[in-house]
Amino acid sequence: MSEQQPKAKFSDNERLKGESRLLRGTIAQDLQDGLTGGFNGDNFQLIRFHGMYQQDDRDLRAEAKLEPLINMMLRCRLPGGVITPQQWLGIDAFAAEQTLYGSIRLTTRQTFQFHGVLKPELKGMHQLLHRLGLDSIATAGDVNRNVLCTSNPVESVLHRQAWEWAKKISEHLLPKTRAYAEIWLDGEKTETTDQEPILGPTYLPRKFKTTVVVPPLNDVDLHANDLNFVAISDNGQLVGFNVLVGGGLAMTHGDKSTYPRKASEFGFIALDDTLKIAEAVVTTQRDWGNRSNRKNAKTKYTLEREGVGAFREEVEVRAGVQFAPIRPYAFTERGDRFGWVKGIDNQWHLTLFIENGRILDYPDRTLKTGLAEIARRHKGDFRLTANQNLIIAGVDKKDKAAIEALARRHGLINDEVTPQRKASMACVAFPTCPLAMAEAERFLPQFVSKVETIMTGHGLADDEIILRVTGCPNGCGRAMLAEIGLVGKAIGRYNLYLGGDRIGTRIPRMYRENITEDEILSIIDDTAGRWARERQPQESYGDYVVRAGIVRPVVDSARYFYD
Repeated sequence: MSEQQPKAKFSDNERLKGESRLLRGTIAQDLQDGLTGGFNGDNFQLIRFHGMYQQDDRDLRAEAKLEPLINMMLRCRLPGGVITPQQWLGIDAFAAEQTLYGSIRLTTRQTFQFHGVLKPELKGMHQLLHRLGLDSIATAGDVNRNVLCTSNPVESVLHRQAWEWAKKISEHLLPKTRAYAEIWLDGEKTETTDQEPILGPTYLPRKFKTTVVVPPLNDVDLHANDLNFVAISDNGQLVGFNVLVGGGLAMTHGDKSTYPRKASEFGFIALDDTLKIAEAVVTTQRDWGNRSNRKNAKTKYTLEREGVGAFREEVEVRAGVQFAPIRPYAFTERGDRFGWVKGIDNQWHLTLFIENGRILDYPDRTLKTGLAEIARRHKGDFRLTANQNLIIAGVDKKDKAAIEALARRHGLINDEVTPQRKASMACVAFPTCPLAMAEAERFLPQFVSKVETIMTGHGLADDEIILRVTGCPNGCGRAMLAEIGLVGKAIGRYNLYLGGDRIGTRIPRMYRENITEDEILSIIDDTAGRWARERQPQESYGDYVVRAGIVRPVVDSARYFYD
């Protein structure tokens, strides 16, 4: 009889979570330390559970004489991306007065980020969010993060119902610890008896992402997420959800044990079972996930290791719910519907293209000032999309002309923006993201201009290719669900992926590794030219490069990603 192998040692993140006193650590004491602009020891990681990342401006590192100019990025919790004009004005003022960069950054997680908040401003920032009815709880760290929902939930009764469930799921899966209130809101500092019945005392093995999506629009890229509720309707009313589990895009260069994976279909559930299933999926991943190797700790790897069937059965046992067969559903489009759309109650909704989600005043486009002016007049809501754009929602017909005039005056509407630019997206990357290996946000605008020239040269000016750039393989820019995906490898060099589909249900395959911008543009020129000459009616670029054999499609099972 062979000797039993010892259990793998837990990662150090498990130790620091277990010793954190339910996410308190010594953050409160660290705030009083004026000798450094950053956080010490475990607190560097623990502040993430409070919605913050410690960063510095990497462009300025060489100039730093002592320590870099350390500052924080804060990400707000905003289920479904809904924010009132009054809340917007509050965050607009804070960005202008209390951050290094003065901008508001819309993110692929359907919320906003502040970049460049200095340590002395942190407490005031959290207290401002609280006064506005907002918070940043669990927007980072090993927890369920901001819950996405198909944009513009007031466009129909179904969308509003879906958004309500996104809010319920977000609240249900939040950490229960009072650490956030105690540290940032001066809550009562007493010995705690808090429990974490869902997340547990050491929280989840890794970050966890959830969506609610309303077909036929896959604007949230559901296959990038751990848990997805696909809305199923009957006569325009929400009756339940198809549940898909185990999607995720992050990987590590050179490590074939890491890969992107599409979510697996588990089955259909009635509305009343939604929170039970959400909790059961989270607790199963909590207990079954890999706590030794963080690179293999996400839900997608748990499903690959334990088997989809075993994971689904465990969820059924824990929830006391049996999945019914998947109900029919289909996606026909992705991205955002730009311009005016008329919704229920004769209300109108205006979707604005915000390149890279960066809201700032530029010499030729005063985006930040314009949105503040609109917020002072607007009586409805703002809706942030998962594609870094913004919807002015619930506009009365009598106010349409005035809202549009303001948007045009400040460059928020530009009729010259091409379909290709609207179909392109990048993560933040340099100078603030510590994980960035290559440029993304600063690289994209000029790169798209070059792609536009190629498209026009081949008679494709009215077409678009889903194009995503991410500065590292962590997946924030969702390049691994693009028709053309660029994943940063080093300064000025990217891995090029081709062959995703238009609706976000196929993972692209690596076509070339570690190549320059000029090499990438040459490949796009060649393949786009072939697409223009050889395409079938309505055939997208991603479908063409697969059909033409330029790349082989990635099969559903992620273990074959590197074939």
